[in-house]
Order: sequence, then structure tokens, then C-alpha cells
Amino acid sequence: MVLKHLAAFVMLLAIPQAPVQASAQNPNHPAQSAPAAKQPASSAPVTSPSATPMTSQTAATDCLNGPCNEQPSHITIATPAPAPAPWPVQDRILWGADVLLALVGYAGIMLALSLLKKIERQWKYVETAATAAGESAQAALLQSQFIRHSERPWVLVTVAPSPSVENGFTVIATNRGRSPAWVVGISNELKIAVDGSQLPGIPEYSPVDSELPPVSVILLPGETTSIKFFCRDDVKEVCGSEETLHKIEDWGERIFLYGKVLYRDLMAPTDEPAHETGWCCRYIHGRQKSGLVMAGTQEYNVHT
Repeated sequence: MVLKHLAAFVMLLAIPQAPVQASAQNPNHPAQSAPAAKQPASSAPVTSPSATPMTSQTAATDCLNGPCNEQPSHITIATPAPAPAPWPVQDRILWGADVLLALVGYAGIMLALSLLKKIERQWKYVETAATAAGESAQAALLQSQFIRHSERPWVLVTVAPSPSVENGFTVIATNRGRSPAWVVGISNELKIAVDGSQLPGIPEYSPVDSELPPVSVILLPGETTSIKFFCRDDVKEVCGSEETLHKIEDWGERIFLYGKVLYRDLMAPTDEPAHETGWCCRYIHGRQKSGLVMAGTQEYNVHT
């Protein structure tokens, strides 16, 4: 209750001061421009500290707790920023298309990189498979060549004594292989030399006479054919003179017979080169008996 009465008393005191303060703060108030009214003589002047008129200087320097050192704040209105220009629909569509193209391009690049990696891995697999296939094919080729060589014909040349002619010998060719051999050529040569070192390093053969019919003999596995016959009676004809015959009889010189047999594999392609078997024999002339034995270097006894 005391607080309520005190608040009411303060409000009553503030009521008569409000017009004075308002008139003091307004310079255009009519109370300042007109002369002050005369007070009646019978009434005594009333002085009140609150009734003291306020000048403009006092109003400018008085604050709530003392003199004001700061200038009163003021508001400055600047020119407002211009409104942003509107974004046309065409530009929006173009921007969206650019973004879409960029996304599609990025996706395409990533897809291409992934595809290249897959291709690289697949290529490595293909390369490995191709290498393995090549090795397998090479092994199969070697195996087939081995089987083919084991099954091919092999013509070997040997010397056998003649059963009907004394001191006579027959050079025969025998197919020791497992398939038929087609004999297409036979060459025979004869030379007189001191020993085998006097023979030519590479066998020399006479040119084939074109008028003679070509040789064509088929030898089945195990079959033989005669390619040269030589006997004691042929020595005198081969020597050609008594002097050479005496050298042969005294073993000062020797008679060498050599040659080659050309044959083909009937199971091989026709364009494959023919096989060759070379042979060389040395004649031994005794006083009563004669002999014919294999001789010569590797060049004379070749097998292909």
C-alpha cells in the first residue's frame, strides 16, 4: 500500500512539470514569444525549481547523469542498391543444358576409362591364352613331326655279295621305314684315288642324261632294290691301262664307288623336297679274292 501511495504522489508531482519542459524544449512555443502575464498583487510569486525555464544550451548539455560529451546519433539514408536484373528463361535453359552436357561428358569419360581397363584386362587374358595356345600348338607340331618321322620311310644302302657271280657285289637300297618310299633318282660314280682323303670334299656327280628314263621305284617297308653291281672282272675295264691295274693290285691306288638315292614319302605333300641317302664303298683287290666295304666321309654318307 505504501508503494502504491508513493507512486501516485510521484505521478502528481510530474503532471505540472510536463508542460514547462515541453515548452522549454520547443523554441517555437507561444509562451516564449509572448510577454509574461502579470501576476496579481495580492498573490505572492511562487518559485519552484522545476518551474525554471530551460534554455537551448541547458537542453543541449544536460543528460540523465550529467553533461553530454557525445553528439546525438543521426540516421543517413543512402541510395538503395539497384535491383538485380531478371534472369531470362533462355539463359536458364542454356545453363541447364551446359550443366547436363558436362555431367554427360563426365559420365562418358568415366565409362570410357572403365571400358579401357576392362579391355586391357581382357587383352592380357587373350595374350596369355594366345601364348598358351601357341605353346600347345608348337608342342603338338613337334609331336606330329616326331610321329611323322617315326612313320616315314628310311632308305638305307648296304653291300651284299652276289650269290651267282664269284667276287661280285651288289649295292642295294632297303626301305627300313614304316611307310612306302618312292625312289625318284639314283646316281652312281667311280673314282680311283690313293685313299679316301684324296676324294673331293663334296661328292661330284655327272649331269643326268635327259634321254634316259627317270627312275620310279616304290619300295614298301622291308623291300630292297639293286642300285649298283661291281665284280672283279670290271677292274681291268675301270683301270684302262696295265699300269693303273698294277697299282690297284699292289694297293698303291684304290677304287671308290659312291652315289646317292633320292626318294619321296608317299604320305607327305607333293611340294615337300625329296629325301636323300648317300653312300660310298671302297673296293679291295686281292690275289684271289676281292671285297667291297663301306667307306668315305660324312659328306658321302648323308641321310636326310
